[in-house]
Amino acid sequence: MKASELRKKSVDELQQEINVQLERQFKLRMQLATSQLGQTHQIKDVRRNVARIKTILNQKESESND
Repeated sequence: MKASELRKKSVDELQQEINVQLERQFKLRMQLATSQLGQTHQIKDVRRNVARIKTILNQKESESND
């Protein structure tokens, strides 16, 4: 997921997306713990997506405070 795509979304959509990503991260971690996850790079990708979303949410929040 690209940052430019995320910037076009509203705050509510970003909140929903972060919840989806966190749920996906939980499921991937459970699969890793039970040795069912073959593509371990997905965990890193989800973690970075969460960070991107949080960064953009903070940017939008600081813009609205100005």
